[in-house]
Amino acid sequence: MVQGKSGCRPAAGRTRSFGRLTGSGFVRNTLILLFLLGVGALGWVCYFALEPLAIPESARQFKVEQGASLRSIAHQLATAGVLREPVTFVALVRLLGRSGVVKAGVYELPDGITPYRLIGKLSRGEVSMSEITFIEGWTFAQMREVLDADPVVRHETLALDDEELLRRLKIPERHPEGLFFPDTYRFAMGASDLQILERAYRAMQARLAGAWERRAPGLPYQNPYDALIVASLIEKETGRLEDRRMIAAVFTNRLKHGMRLQTDPTVIYGIGPSFDGNLRKRDLEADGPYNTYTRSGLPPTPIAMPGQASIDAALDPAQSSAIYFVARGDGTSQFSETLEKHNRAVQKYQLKH
Repeated sequence: MVQGKSGCRPAAGRTRSFGRLTGSGFVRNTLILLFLLGVGALGWVCYFALEPLAIPESARQFKVEQGASLRSIAHQLATAGVLREPVTFVALVRLLGRSGVVKAGVYELPDGITPYRLIGKLSRGEVSMSEITFIEGWTFAQMREVLDADPVVRHETLALDDEELLRRLKIPERHPEGLFFPDTYRFAMGASDLQILERAYRAMQARLAGAWERRAPGLPYQNPYDALIVASLIEKETGRLEDRRMIAAVFTNRLKHGMRLQTDPTVIYGIGPSFDGNLRKRDLEADGPYNTYTRSGLPPTPIAMPGQASIDAALDPAQSSAIYFVARGDGTSQFSETLEKHNRAVQKYQLKH
């Protein structure tokens, strides 16, 4: 009996040992399988990340909307024919830790770009850039026309009148003329027209404030806005840099003497779009807020966008006692201190006598 019992113990022991081996082997094999699957998945993601994408011509420019989710962006790329594996793309973005940093904007997708490079482009915000130019001497209407026609600008102001537009921009003035600095502005494709206008407004405010701080003493201006009005008159009167400060001197001298400015561009501005290019005597005699032949002082607003040279001239006029000027016909002006000299200049350069 003792031998029988002792003979049974090894067999029972082997059975329990075999069960333990079977359980540990299953776990080990499962871990190995999971490891191999993980390596395979990682290998596939790495292959996917570095495989150049075939970019359809229609998807050369790709727009990411503000607030778009990672899944919606991947679906949009797949719909556009850029991606075949949107799920893998999402996994790659998350693996790289970039899921929360994709930036809105319009992106150029070049030939041969890989998903890895595309993710870097999106997370760094390497949006396509465009530019728009506003010309010195343009009116606000001309500026708006060009802005409204730009095909890559996001248009938010098309239905707004000037007053509402100024409210959206939080600009205190009631009239937009002259408030925006003429320059070339680079912007991300898809930027809104309000953003561009805000930049141009801030630029004008900064330029005008700087020139106001450097202004010559004794100028007949109540505030920087008065200087902006005169700068716009200078801008419309001449395109020659060397004449601007002399024209500024004429305007400031007339203001100091209580003389009317009598400048044609203000009358033309007051006539508006109906002006046919021919300024007549009846136009000069027709009273209106912008007719500086019938009204003293400054017109109520600027009449155009002045550039930096005109702003500087308005706030630092030439040292001159001239109170008249007339165009010579070659782009320059003849300046006079007396009416007698001015009449002779008119005879010579305008009437050709």
